[in-house]
Amino acid sequence: MFIKRQRRKIRDLYREYRRSFWILVGVTFIDRLGGFLLFPFFALYITSKFNVGMTEVGVLFALFSVSSAIGSTLGGALTDRLGRKRMIIFSLLTTSFSTLLMGFVDSLQAFYALALLSGIFTDVGGPAYDAMTADLLPEQKRAEGFGILRVAVNVSAAIGPAIGGLLAARSYLLLFVTDAVVSTIVALLVFRYLPETKPAAKEGAPRESTVDTFRGYFRVLRDRTFMLFIGVCILATLVYMNISTTLGVYLRDVAGVPESGYGLLISLNAVMVVFLQIPLTRRIAVYPPMLMMAVGALFFAIGFAMYGFVSTNAFFALAMAIITMGEMIVVPVSRAVTAALSPEEMRGRYMAIFGFSWGIPFAIGPLLAGMIMDNADPHWLWYISGLVGLLAVAGFLYLQRRTRTTVPTAETGTL
Repeated sequence: MFIKRQRRKIRDLYREYRRSFWILVGVTFIDRLGGFLLFPFFALYITSKFNVGMTEVGVLFALFSVSSAIGSTLGGALTDRLGRKRMIIFSLLTTSFSTLLMGFVDSLQAFYALALLSGIFTDVGGPAYDAMTADLLPEQKRAEGFGILRVAVNVSAAIGPAIGGLLAARSYLLLFVTDAVVSTIVALLVFRYLPETKPAAKEGAPRESTVDTFRGYFRVLRDRTFMLFIGVCILATLVYMNISTTLGVYLRDVAGVPESGYGLLISLNAVMVVFLQIPLTRRIAVYPPMLMMAVGALFFAIGFAMYGFVSTNAFFALAMAIITMGEMIVVPVSRAVTAALSPEEMRGRYMAIFGFSWGIPFAIGPLLAGMIMDNADPHWLWYISGLVGLLAVAGFLYLQRRTRTTVPTAETGTL
C-alpha cells in the first residue's frame, strides 16, 4: 500500500509539470553527474601529478572563484541576447574540450590556465540554466521547480564521487575523458529535446546591441529592491558557507570529531535534501517568499550558533538537520524571488548578479573564518555566525515589509 501510494504521488508530481521541464531536470542530473565525477578529485590529482602542496590547490580554487565571476557575468548578458539554449550548448561543448585538455597537460601553469578557461566556460551557462527554468515554470511553481532541480543535483552529488573514485583508481585521465564525453552527450540532448525559451522581442522594439546588453547590468544594479535582496543573501550565505569550508576543520581540531564523522553529517544533509526538499517546498509555497527567506536564515543562525555551545555527536547532527532545513528553504526560494523580480528580457542578467550572492561569500568567507579560528577562540566563529544570521533575518523581514511580495498560488495566480 505504501509503495503504491508513493508511486501515485510521483506520477501526480510528474503530471504537474510540462515535459520540457523534466527533460531539463534530466540533463541537469547527467551534466552534474559528470562534474561530480571530476571536481572532488582535483586536489588529489594536482598534488599527485605535479608533486605540489595544498598552497597550489588553494590557487586552483581561487582561480575557479575568479572564473565563476567572469563566466557568470558574460553568460547572463549573452543569455538575454542570444538565448538560453544556445548558451547552454556553447557552455557544454567548450567545457568538454577545455576539460579534456586539462587531462593531458604536463605543466602546472598550463593546467592553471586551462582551469581558468574551463571555469569560465562552465559558469557562462549557469544563468541560462536558471533563466530557462524560470521560463518553463509558472510563477506559482518556481520555488518547487528549483527544489526539484536541487534534488537531482544532490542525487548526482551522491553518485558521482563514488563512480569517480572507481575511475581514478584506474587512471585520473579517465576522469577528464568521462567528464568531457558526458558534457558532449548532454549538449546533444539539449540540442535535440529542449526548446528555446527566450521571450520573443516585443513587436516594434529596437534590437539591442551587444554593448547595450552588457550596459543593462547598470539597470540591474540600480534596482534598489533587488540589490538589497542580494546584500541580505550575501549575509545569509556568509553563514552557510561554513558547512563546506570551516566546519569540518573545527570539528576535527576542536571537537575531536574524525573526518568520517564530518562525512556522516554531510551525508545527513544530502539525504534530507533528497527526501524532504519537494514536500517542504510545496508546504511553504503559500507563504510570502521574503518571510520564508527570514525563516531559512533563522535556521542558519540557530544551527551554526549551536556548534559554539554543544559538544556531543547527537547535537552536532541536530545542528546539521536545522541548517539543512534552512538550506532547503533559502536555496529554491531565493531563485524564485530573483525570477519574480526580474523583467523577462533581463532574466539572464538578474540571475548572473544573483550568482554573486554565492560567489562573494565563498570568495571571502573562508578567509574571514580562518582568521577568526587562527587568532581567537574558535568558538567565536559560531557566535559571530549566529549574529550575522540574525542580521540576515532582520534584512529579509525588512524586505518583506518593503515589497509585500507573496508567492503566487494556484488559487490566486497573483504575486
